[in-house]
Amino acid sequence: MFAKVFSSCVSGIDSHRVDVEVDIQGGIPTFHIVGLPDAAIRESRDRIRSAIKNTDFDFPDNRITVNLAPADTRKEGVGFDLPIAIGILAALGYVNKDRINDSVICGQLSLSGYLKPIRGALSIAMGAKDTKSVILPKQNGREAATSGNKNIYTFTTLKEVVLFLNNSLEKPPIEVNIHHLFNANSSYRTDLTDVKGQEYVKRGLAIAVSGMHNILLIGPPGSGKSMLAKRIPTICSEMTIQESLETTRIHSVAGLLSRKKSLIGTRPFRSPHHTISYAALVGGGSWPMPGEISLAHNGVLFLDELPEFKRNVLEVLRQPLEDGEITIARAEKTLTFPSRFMLIAAMNPCPCGYFTDPKKTCNCTPHQIQRYLGKISGPLLDRIDLHLEVPRLRVDELSRRKPGPPSAVIRETVNKARAVQKERYKNEDVLFNAHLESRQLDRYCVLDNAAQELLKQAILEVGLSARAYDKLLKIARTIADMEGKGLIEQPHISEAINYRALDKKLWM
Repeated sequence: MFAKVFSSCVSGIDSHRVDVEVDIQGGIPTFHIVGLPDAAIRESRDRIRSAIKNTDFDFPDNRITVNLAPADTRKEGVGFDLPIAIGILAALGYVNKDRINDSVICGQLSLSGYLKPIRGALSIAMGAKDTKSVILPKQNGREAATSGNKNIYTFTTLKEVVLFLNNSLEKPPIEVNIHHLFNANSSYRTDLTDVKGQEYVKRGLAIAVSGMHNILLIGPPGSGKSMLAKRIPTICSEMTIQESLETTRIHSVAGLLSRKKSLIGTRPFRSPHHTISYAALVGGGSWPMPGEISLAHNGVLFLDELPEFKRNVLEVLRQPLEDGEITIARAEKTLTFPSRFMLIAAMNPCPCGYFTDPKKTCNCTPHQIQRYLGKISGPLLDRIDLHLEVPRLRVDELSRRKPGPPSAVIRETVNKARAVQKERYKNEDVLFNAHLESRQLDRYCVLDNAAQELLKQAILEVGLSARAYDKLLKIARTIADMEGKGLIEQPHISEAINYRALDKKLWM
């Protein structure tokens, strides 16, 4: 007795079809699963046996062999419970074999026969748009339907799936209004107007967001660095449907989606603790999973207390900051995850935190300060475009009742600058000024004579590296875009230099 069921597994953030072949023959009762299954799949034998018996079907006392093809590709996860069970029941004649030929089936089984959710349902639905039906657990329904696949069917129990495949149960496909769902999940709970004062810093944040530049916030404890960073997503341009689906796929694969929020409509904000390992930051494991930099894709990665992170953890950021993706190579598999994020880092100017504070005395020695700042390497610092000093608020600023501009007002300026960049780079492979390559700077970052002279003078006095010089041009390009200027002028260069002043003040 033989049956074949089509299923799917996720590799990276993409799905791949897997043929589940079930053969039942006479002999000593055994249950083997071959085709490079992981431990979770091998353990599914006991779950499947109990689920079939508790659904009032007979489990065969024969030799059962299950092959997961292609047999040379390693499979992982609990999503093969349901297709294997359906394959066994089809081989025994309980399920119509003709119906399973045009279906993709995935799901986890409990011992009682109920279906439990799986990871990566959105990617599975995207990769199965050419099939007549995609059968998934009920908890994955809304998530999978956001893919645009009109053939998503969800069920609660194994018995319901059997009845549906035998045409004994009418079940409409899941329908989701993706635009309505997106709008319902696209509001923020915080606003930049919550932050008092710090107008200079807010101006720098608007510039950074307009051109997708990375930022370093440096200031004494209690100056508002974390509060400012957490509100940066609120001034970013609204996510598009495409960006939302990209981000949701990554979170789906990582198993971070909830039933209440099956589509991510706001830009992600990830803030890992400084004790994080490099594998958790960039992704990894024997079966590579996305790390924090991929979970922050299309959003913000906030590293608070930057010097407290381990040196090897910070250094792994250098390549994804440049390329917008991370490739993880393991003995079993090599996977690439997207990681186009905006890096926001925050730190104190010294170990005690009061080196730049006019009100409190710093007790650190010059050697201690230099050692503390030296934890951040020059190459990583070069990849951070803007260095913003966040001073302690004055008494008049703390007691001010008049709030600053809300995030929506700042977002309008950001949207205008991004619209200029979108039109300028419509024939290029970049979207924002921060992503310009060196060969493109001469074409898109044209300076007038006064700006050129000021830039030469700044290079001689500050001693900028070649990468820092490129960053300076990109920042000035963004400032000019915010003012609607095609040519970079002297005030734009002057303001951009101010945002690199910490190079000289602290590190040099």
